Amino acid sequence: MHPDRRYTLTASCPDRVGIVARVSGFIAEHKGWILETAFHAEPPEQDDANSPALGRYFMRVEIKADSLPFGLDRLCEAFSVIAREFEMDWTIADSAVKKRMVVLVSKQEHCLYDLLARWKCGELQVDIPCVISNHEDFRGFVEWHGIPFHHVPVTPDNKVAAFAHMKSLFESARGDLMVLARYMQILSPDLCASFPGRIINIHHSFLPSFVGARPYHQAWLRGVKLIGATCHYVTEALDEGPIIEQDVIRIDHSDSVDDMVRYGKDIEKAVLARGVRYHIEDRVLRHGNKTVVFR
Repeated sequence: MHPDRRYTLTASCPDRVGIVARVSGFIAEHKGWILETAFHAEPPEQDDANSPALGRYFMRVEIKADSLPFGLDRLCEAFSVIAREFEMDWTIADSAVKKRMVVLVSKQEHCLYDLLARWKCGELQVDIPCVISNHEDFRGFVEWHGIPFHHVPVTPDNKVAAFAHMKSLFESARGDLMVLARYMQILSPDLCASFPGRIINIHHSFLPSFVGARPYHQAWLRGVKLIGATCHYVTEALDEGPIIEQDVIRIDHSDSVDDMVRYGKDIEKAVLARGVRYHIEDRVLRHGNKTVVFR
């Protein structure tokens, strides 16, 4: 077993006394070495002042894999007893198994170039089984990296078939994550519903402001002083999925729309890369339409 191999436990459950003690005690009982921990207690939503509600508890624990006397399957089996006791939604990931990231792109290159550069240098620990595009523009660039490229045209007349084909390609590639690197098509409801929490988009504005097309033109017309980007999970509700990461940059009256677009590209690729990294490192826990992100 590789000495740097880690098992990452992520879990959420109704908040109550004894959660951390039970989990850490279980790990210690098996001589497990905890490398990193993070916890968050979400306060309850009080729908009725006379009826106290439970909050939600979130945790992320990294364990040194070779400190345990058994492998991942046995660990999951043993931990399932605690998970049932505390009504947990939980997963345990193995750092030795890289997530498989399928990238979708249209005609804007900056996010694709950035993701592949980070993948090539090892900053993003993923496998990229393929890139899918509705245009042929980046075939040479992608194939130069040794990655299969699939051209799936999307027109008003073939959308159902095109998105069904993309779904099939993703499943055939055994994809864990689909990243929209400025993919300029609205995914079908069926595709969104098929992979909840597994499709990540970068939106070129600070949601919920300036949704839809030409956000930088909208921002310029409003005379805003901050522009930004939002990385979020894709749901059937357009641009309303759980937010993973956001950032902004300051501008002023002297900046043109072209200036704003240029600044925006820089911030888009940085925010997308951070969001993808948080996801592949199992640092994002979803709850409803919100996320807890353990950076």
